Amino acid sequence: MYTRKNQRDLTGAEKRSFVSAVLELKRTGEYEDFVRLHSQYNIADADSGPRAGHMTPSFFPWHRRFLLEFERALQRVDPGVTVPYWDWTTDNTPAAGLWAEDFLGGTGRSRDQQVTTGPFAYKAGNWTIRNGVTSGKFLTRDLGRPGSPISLPGKDELASALNETVYDADPWDSTVTTGFRNALEGWSVRTVPRERNHNRVHRWVGGAMLSAASPNDPVFWLHHSFVDLVWDRWQRRHPDSGYLPRTKLRSGDPQGGRVMSLDEPLPPWNVKPSELLDHGKLYRYAE
Repeated sequence: MYTRKNQRDLTGAEKRSFVSAVLELKRTGEYEDFVRLHSQYNIADADSGPRAGHMTPSFFPWHRRFLLEFERALQRVDPGVTVPYWDWTTDNTPAAGLWAEDFLGGTGRSRDQQVTTGPFAYKAGNWTIRNGVTSGKFLTRDLGRPGSPISLPGKDELASALNETVYDADPWDSTVTTGFRNALEGWSVRTVPRERNHNRVHRWVGGAMLSAASPNDPVFWLHHSFVDLVWDRWQRRHPDSGYLPRTKLRSGDPQGGRVMSLDEPLPPWNVKPSELLDHGKLYRYAE
């Protein structure tokens, strides 16, 4: 059992260890496997085939396993490293500590959004984008989107998701208007801004975080570590409201064969959502 900490509570040595392990995965090329995998399973409602990673009930268990795979890769480099979490309801400005020179670096410069500070800046020589959606080789960010400003989700918005009493609902996609999964994942056509919670964080960071290849920005992992923690909080608050759908959808259902129920294996690991509901034997969160 190990502990994932709030990034604001990391010591200088812990920050350096995390950064060094991430850079080592990048050096060996293993990091690119994670970027490609996330892109592969970011399948929209209108696309064909099974949807495991986004716009689907398995959003949380799929990303929990994805995060675990990344964390295990980091620990093969340095056994003491874990993935910290970023509570974006509290550390909610570009001046927050995670954007410091000694950790993730800051926002991109105005003319091309290129990140020029910190260990993941292209000019530092250790972070070339190889699997982005464009041909650009440098990491990009646009924190807060100064040209058309948006804010990070606040505590009230997060609380609204946590107050949902059911996990998910038919039609099990981005159009669902009730349930915890979509309230936190954040697809909406009824709210302004349209993006909520998880999705608006991607939008607020901007740059590389806007695409299916969002793990190109290492903040992706801190963001999803917090999403995983919030899922844990929801489970503790609603212990009688489990994962849905519980059983395989009938063949005539428009989502039949596309949405994974409780005991249908998630690609590419062949692990069921039911096996990913409890992380307590592997790690805990320091809150």
